[in-house]
Amino acid sequence: MKKNCLLVPAVLLVAACATAPSPQDRLTVNDKKIEQVIAQMTLEEKVNMLHSKTNMSSAGVERLGIADMHYADGPFGIREEGVPNGFQSAGWTLDSATYFPTGSALAATWSKEMAYLYGTGMGMEARLRGKDVILGPAINIQRLPVGGRTYEYLSEDPILSAALALEYTKGVQDKGTAVCIKHFAVNNQETNRGSVDAQVDERTLREIYLKPFESAVVEGGAMSVMPAYNKVNGDYCSENGHLLNEILRGEWGFKGFTVSDWGGTHSTMGAMLHGLNVQMTGSNYLGQPVIDSIATGALTEDLVNEKVKQILRVRYAIEAIPDDVANTKMTSQPESQDIAKRVAEKSIVLLKNEGVLPIAKSVKKIAVIGQNAVLKTQSGGMGAGVKALYEVTPLEGIRKRAGADVQVTYAPGYKNFPGRRWGPAPAEPNPLEATAIDEPADPALLAEAVALAKDADLVIFFGGTNKSIETEGSDRKDINLPTGQNEVVAALHEANPNLVTVLISGGPTDLRQLEPVSSAIVQGWWNGTEGGTALAEVLFGDIAPSGKLPFTFPMQLEDSPAYAMGNFPDPNAGGDLFTLMYRQDVLKMTPAERQAFLDSLPKPVSKYTEGSLVGYRWYDTKNVKPMYAFGHGLSYVDFEYGAMKASAKKDVVKVTFNLTNKGGMSADEVVQLYVSRPEATVEWPVKELKAFDRVTLAAGETKTVTLEIPVKDLRYWNVDKNAWDLERGKLVLLLGSASDDIRRQAEVTI
Repeated sequence: MKKNCLLVPAVLLVAACATAPSPQDRLTVNDKKIEQVIAQMTLEEKVNMLHSKTNMSSAGVERLGIADMHYADGPFGIREEGVPNGFQSAGWTLDSATYFPTGSALAATWSKEMAYLYGTGMGMEARLRGKDVILGPAINIQRLPVGGRTYEYLSEDPILSAALALEYTKGVQDKGTAVCIKHFAVNNQETNRGSVDAQVDERTLREIYLKPFESAVVEGGAMSVMPAYNKVNGDYCSENGHLLNEILRGEWGFKGFTVSDWGGTHSTMGAMLHGLNVQMTGSNYLGQPVIDSIATGALTEDLVNEKVKQILRVRYAIEAIPDDVANTKMTSQPESQDIAKRVAEKSIVLLKNEGVLPIAKSVKKIAVIGQNAVLKTQSGGMGAGVKALYEVTPLEGIRKRAGADVQVTYAPGYKNFPGRRWGPAPAEPNPLEATAIDEPADPALLAEAVALAKDADLVIFFGGTNKSIETEGSDRKDINLPTGQNEVVAALHEANPNLVTVLISGGPTDLRQLEPVSSAIVQGWWNGTEGGTALAEVLFGDIAPSGKLPFTFPMQLEDSPAYAMGNFPDPNAGGDLFTLMYRQDVLKMTPAERQAFLDSLPKPVSKYTEGSLVGYRWYDTKNVKPMYAFGHGLSYVDFEYGAMKASAKKDVVKVTFNLTNKGGMSADEVVQLYVSRPEATVEWPVKELKAFDRVTLAAGETKTVTLEIPVKDLRYWNVDKNAWDLERGKLVLLLGSASDDIRRQAEVTI
């Protein structure tokens, strides 16, 4: 892995990396020069840097040689170029990017190496486009199985999320592009995201929801941060002094700048005094009102100077790409395409296998059923999307790998639910589109699929959701499989019991009906530009599946903590803030009318009374059996965990053990170390993940594996002391292949 040196002007590079005591302090090496530049700027020029210039840029100062700041929407591919003041395509030809697997797929690799490589690919392609800041990674905790952005986020666990967020951040910034980690903080639902008040106790906030952000900032040197739309404990994130001033800048030592989510700024004084640097988009708060407030004495020019300094630190650390250099090569590059393929290969999770996988050489007829085998996932719904240079669908991948000796037939099986349309309606209705998400199976499509299944040696059913069902701006109503998929798979099983189900989705689905009739189940994700290639490699046994679930698949939605506690859903759901901003009737309002309209949105409260019992912590502590547990994932080989040795020193708890591949092919195992505290006086979950590693073993190979837990990661937030504290005593170390598959245990005392 490359040394974590941020890209700065060449004359400063060696000094910055040699002398800076922390990644954040590397941003301050130009402070004296920056202060001299600020002294030459007018107030108007400085304030002009505090808000958007176009939909994806904020202003520099041309006369002083300060380039504009250009933003790239992410986080799983550099979005195509849009028109200056909107999200519509600009119609360019060289802005087709690599579509990387989405966040939940990356998290399923449980691979720090893959997260780093993923970041380098994103950073490199951003540079080709002349972009300075990637709006990503998206690193909020997956609290709700129905969350509209579950596919963008990384995990329900803070340790896993933090490790991957850190490496993604390093990878991007090592390639000379800044990250903008988002959405800070506690952005765990899309329902009422523009007005909801996430009410969470301080201990839970620190231990669960802030951990990934802290790692990316403190250890990764993240250069920019995007406050979330929502409120946290009463204050909007874009003007939340506790989050932005006290924690981010004060405790974590953040030296860069914050940029609001698009439309997420709510006031001049709140934003200026409580930690926001850049308003996106518009200037109605951080434009002329700032100048007027300085004139009345409500604000000071010194405060503006400090905010401009924080922006310029990033501007000087990130080399501006000249217009005649940017966008002269195709954005998607072979190196990035290879990274996307490698991530996809390691992300695929084998949930169940009764011996039908890998596909046997005796199989000569394969029936592929289900539209998710042919539908592309690079875009759809609202929010993040990629104009991919190409995308290999699952059916394409299977047909190419199967070769001429295997007949692969296809039938759509069910109708696809298109969700809300973002463009003009088609001239003619699409017979393969459902009008409702719960529309029953179509008899004609079902009959066609069953006929193919009866004539096949093996049936591969592709089910799941799509990016109109799981989408920014709204949460799912449930996690049911849509458009009669359960009916289809039951009929396929009756026609041919040699049935493999591949789920293409970003989040969990309800599998209670599908699981009993599927001989094998594979979670295939939205797996990027080479997703179909990677999936075929796993199905045919070219590589062993090695992904692990980054979140729990509940038996039923009502088992999940927020639902079980009655904390979600909220019956007072209103319109989505971001969507409303760009609706034509809202755009035609005067500024005063528009603000009054936005102020009239519901102002609900989301209570996080489940505390730290998020995801598997809840299921284990409450003894609720999930469908598939956090960390679950099978292989085509068995792994033997040898005896575990454990030790505890002042700063670290360490375990070592031998891991053996008992199978006949090379394979990866993700080893997971959990901690239990049977004698604790402080309240804890039954167990918590504290360390993990991905280990590659050749057939029959044994390796000695070492896992370390920094003692600082065993602390809790003591609300009485308002500080981190360590409860000493006995720890039970639980080593296993999943949260519900513990192979070895040992005890230490700290």
